[in-house]
Amino acid sequence: MLADWRTAPVGEPLRAALGFVEKLTLRPDELLAADAEAVLAAGVSRDALVDAIHVAALFNMIVRVADSLGFEVPSPEALRERAEWRLHSRYRLLETPLAGSGPVLAGE
Repeated sequence: MLADWRTAPVGEPLRAALGFVEKLTLRPDELLAADAEAVLAAGVSRDALVDAIHVAALFNMIVRVADSLGFEVPSPEALRERAEWRLHSRYRLLETPLAGSGPVLAGE
């Protein structure tokens, strides 16, 4: 999947959504209503497409801000080295103690 989503063994709805998100990211000026209609015709729900658009737009915005400010992005190896620590750090979500009160972070 990471090597090439076009040839990865995924279903047509996911492949259509990934193509849409790629176009939204790389060539937004070429995006047409027909592109969204093709994704819907491939079996993606309207809500799922909207979610994909929101995730892609937010990710793209964050990446552009990070690039413009020169944020250093750790290598995959560096991220793997810190993975165990992250799993046990205070940022790990715990069970919600009371219904409706939202997640609690470890250490709170």
